[in-house]
Amino acid sequence: MSNLAPKQLDGTPQTEKVAGPWLEAWRGFKKSKLAVVGAGIVLFFIIVAFIGPFIAMQGINEQLLSDRLLKPSSTYWLGTDDLGRDILSRIIHGARISLWVGFFSVIGSLVVGSFLGIIAGYYGKWIDTIISRIFDIMLAFPSILLAIAVVSVLGPSLQNALIAIAIINIPNFGRLIRSKVLSIKEEEYITSAKAIGMKDIRILFSHILPNSMSPVIVQGTLAIATAIIEAAALGFLGLGAQAPAPEWGKMLADARVNFINAPWTMFFPGLAIMLTVLGFNLMGDGLRDALDPKMKN
Repeated sequence: MSNLAPKQLDGTPQTEKVAGPWLEAWRGFKKSKLAVVGAGIVLFFIIVAFIGPFIAMQGINEQLLSDRLLKPSSTYWLGTDDLGRDILSRIIHGARISLWVGFFSVIGSLVVGSFLGIIAGYYGKWIDTIISRIFDIMLAFPSILLAIAVVSVLGPSLQNALIAIAIINIPNFGRLIRSKVLSIKEEEYITSAKAIGMKDIRILFSHILPNSMSPVIVQGTLAIATAIIEAAALGFLGLGAQAPAPEWGKMLADARVNFINAPWTMFFPGLAIMLTVLGFNLMGDGLRDALDPKMKN
C-alpha cells in the first residue's frame, strides 16, 4: 500500500485542514458521555426556566388549604405543601430564580475578578501586592459565612443574595486569571507587541485576555453550580429569597417542619438542586478535559 499523501487534480499534494482550537475542544467535549449528560441536564433546566410559566399546572402562590400536604398523584404530580400549593409548579418557577442567581452572580464575579486579576498580573509590583492581599483576606473566610455577613449588612433579599454570592467568588476568578497572565506576559509575542509600541490596553484585550479565557470558562461553569448551592443555603437561612417566592432553598426551609409526615415536600426541591448542580459539575469537568492540553491523551 502506498504511503504517499493524496493529491489534488492539478497534481499538488492535498493538505489536510487543521481544526481550530474551539472546534477541537468541542470534539473533545462530545467524546465525554458524562459531560454530554451534564449539558443535557443543564439544557433541560434552562428550557424549564424559560417556558415554566406556560407549563405550570397551578399558580405558584395559589393556596388551597383543603389540598394541603397531599401526596403525589395524577392531580398534583409532586404533591402539595403545607399551604396547598402545587410543588411541581413552584419547582418549575424556582428554576428561573436559581439559574438567574447562578448566571448573573458568576457573570458579576467573573467581570470584576478578571479585571483585577489582569491588572495585578500584568503590572505587578505594589498593585499586585495590594490586590493579592485583598484576595487572601477574602479567601480566609468560609464563603458561606462571608455571604451571610454581606447579606446581613445589605438586608435579606434575593438581589442582595446575588450581590453577596458575586462578591465571595471574585477572588477565585481573580487569582486564576492572575496566574494565567503571569505566564502569558512572558511570551515572545507579548514582548514583540511591546517592542513595536502597542499600548497596554490593546495588549491586554487583544492578546492576554483571549488567551486566558479557557480556564475562566471552566471555572465559571463550576462556579454556577456553587452559586446555586449558596443561593439555596441563604434562602434556607431566610437571608435570600423571601416568601412567597418559590426559591428552592426557601422551599426546603418551609418544608422542614413537615419532613416526617410529608417527606415529598423536601425531597423534590432538594432533588432539583442536586440535579442542577450535578449537571453543571459534569459539564464543567468535560470542559476542563476538553480545554486543558494537559488532560488530553
